[in-house]
Amino acid sequence: MSEQISMVDAGLLESARQGDRDAIEALLDRYQRRIFGFGLRMCGDVEDAKDVLQDTMLAAARTVREFRGSASVSTWLYTIARSFCIKRRRKSKFAPSSETPLDARADQLPSPEPSPDQLVDQQETKQALLAALQALAPDSREVLILRDVEGLTANEVAEITGLSVQAVKSRLHRARVSVRDHLTRARQDGLPSPSPGCPDVLAAFSKKLEGDIDTAICAELEQHVSGCAPCERACASLKQTLAVCRDAGAEPVPQAVQNAVRAAIRAASDMR
Repeated sequence: MSEQISMVDAGLLESARQGDRDAIEALLDRYQRRIFGFGLRMCGDVEDAKDVLQDTMLAAARTVREFRGSASVSTWLYTIARSFCIKRRRKSKFAPSSETPLDARADQLPSPEPSPDQLVDQQETKQALLAALQALAPDSREVLILRDVEGLTANEVAEITGLSVQAVKSRLHRARVSVRDHLTRARQDGLPSPSPGCPDVLAAFSKKLEGDIDTAICAELEQHVSGCAPCERACASLKQTLAVCRDAGAEPVPQAVQNAVRAAIRAASDMR
């Protein structure tokens, strides 16, 4: 995901700064799924996610004249959304009484008409991912969601969270392993157990994804993994975990939520 503001966003922002409500609504249309999905995974509750989306877009509408485009629009909006997630966490401690399943996106289904068994498996995987995310500490959860689910760069995550890039990556490595452990237990696959003396291949694999491992060391580890079945299984399980995160993608925003957020933006605009 680029850190540069796109030409479409730049045009919409310029119009929004002039008080064009349609431009604000166009920005909402472009980013509401990302912000709603972020709020849903951070808070674990649809109503909280709706409030995060609404509060984020209202705050964006009120402060759009102050946004100079030094970062991407997504970085700006995620930063705002994160602040509202933190406020909700302080109020509810991010402990929903029940888990809310994440609906599968139609464009990610393997066929136009998946079988009932496939739908059940997809839904169970989505629920398992949500449970795994909720089991993380909030500061680790947001880093993993932004990097592995939303697809932002480590630099963008650092800008949003106020952390150093190195701190982002450190939390990310631990969070990836934790989510992998949770999903593996949920699937009852059994956690691969490397032999005594084996290197920490999970940490190494995560660092490789971030470009933080020496080429020579990486080659040695790859050679080890190719000849060590437990380590090969461990790496495969982490790859599968990251695939689940990527497939989660942006969540469809219920029409009722879209209508409520748009009405709130219009009401706020009319009051100015």
